[in-house]
Amino acid sequence: MCLAIAGCIVEIDDLEAQVKIGDTLVATRLDLIGEVKVGDYVLVHAGFAINTIEKEDAEELDEIWAELGGGAW
Repeated sequence: MCLAIAGCIVEIDDLEAQVKIGDTLVATRLDLIGEVKVGDYVLVHAGFAINTIEKEDAEELDEIWAELGGGAW
């Protein structure tokens, strides 16, 4: 099964970003999406940002993940 997790970009260095997912910073490649900036929310799968999403959608996904028993990162 494939799973993408929502997170917020906190730092960008060329094509690599630090994305805050829960309490963890995850090194994330930006090769697959268009221009993004610090503060944008993205879906991360296998170390790559695959899409941008709205903050509200990211928060809703976090709630669903918690309800399913997904622990904090």
